[in-house]
Amino acid sequence: MSLVALSDAQIDEFLACPKRVGNPGSKPRVDGKHVRRDFRVSSDDGRHEFILFTRQSVLISDSYSAGLRWKAKTGEEVILLRCNGSDHAHRNAVERHEFTAQPHVHRATERYILAGRRAESFAQTTQTYRTLAGALNELVRIANISGLETRPEEPDLFA
Repeated sequence: MSLVALSDAQIDEFLACPKRVGNPGSKPRVDGKHVRRDFRVSSDDGRHEFILFTRQSVLISDSYSAGLRWKAKTGEEVILLRCNGSDHAHRNAVERHEFTAQPHVHRATERYILAGRRAESFAQTTQTYRTLAGALNELVRIANISGLETRPEEPDLFA
């Protein structure tokens, strides 16, 4: 649950503002059963700070996530966007809509914050990626982030 009450307009503004990665050479580190990387991100105007993170399971190849957290001046952090793999089904609690295990994009919404849910609980399926590298590329594109080398998903010739 988020304590910061963000409007959809504020969330849109945070995602749309130009941002740059400050430490593109961040090294992966093992965190339990995941390999994780964290990047410092700042808005180009210097008004906002973010953390871009990636996480990949060492056990399940389809269990991965690339996300963007906004750091409020109060110290609280709110996940604005998260691109997840296909290792699990997802249920949008407010809409009571569930989908099977598919890659999906979580996005913070005002209605989930007001409902007392985690800000980024709402998700929609996507066909734009199948791997962590593809998810990271999609997140960087959606959130207007520069300063980090990413690559679009390679076409699946056998699909």
